[in-house]
Amino acid sequence: MSDGDAAGNRNPAGKKHPVLLDCCGGLNNVDYSKMDLTFMEEVLKHINFNDSSFCIAVIAIIFNPLFWNVVARWEHRTRRLSRLFGSPYLACYCLGFVIILLNACRSHSMTIAMKAQAKWEVMVRTDVFYTGIALMVLGTLLVVSSFLALGFTGTFLGDYFGILMDEKVTGFPFNIIENPMYWGSTANYLGLALIGASPVGLVLTAIVAVAYKVAIRFEGPFTGQIYQERSQRRKHE
Repeated sequence: MSDGDAAGNRNPAGKKHPVLLDCCGGLNNVDYSKMDLTFMEEVLKHINFNDSSFCIAVIAIIFNPLFWNVVARWEHRTRRLSRLFGSPYLACYCLGFVIILLNACRSHSMTIAMKAQAKWEVMVRTDVFYTGIALMVLGTLLVVSSFLALGFTGTFLGDYFGILMDEKVTGFPFNIIENPMYWGSTANYLGLALIGASPVGLVLTAIVAVAYKVAIRFEGPFTGQIYQERSQRRKHE
């Protein structure tokens, strides 16, 4: 799996996570007008936004979570894929492999965009390089451990196919971070950008993070609803 990010970050079973405390009252209290945007302005100066490889990478980043959310919700509503393949498991496996292929294409397009545009001299430093290595190690650890904890169907939208987990996954890495696959994947991309001293890589990673954040806002409540419906059915049985 190229970066392991599908919708398997929901920590299924319909239970809520413990409330996490936000430092300084949370980001909602931050006065963004007083933020120093000098670094971001410098990054943007080194990027050609009209480059075709950059545009392709952005499209791939946005398309992937949109695709799997639309298809999975359609399957949950109609069960068309399960009927087509004759089994919800087989249908889930096929969708999972499509998602893996799309993620590989996204990673490739981002790599091409990074190579197509110039490096930023400020980032060509040993400490930046090794920070990138550390982020990729951390990201890979989060992605792989999440996959092992959830399994294939738990990772790739199995609950939308009616393949529900018996209980919430509470072990590592879900006990230290929510949605570890998404943020592990983001860490991988950020690490790759730092290793390559690529300013366009930083921007593309930021777009990945925003795309995942939006996906989480849609997936979390819907997945919780799926498990709540199961709980209600069990009460009536």
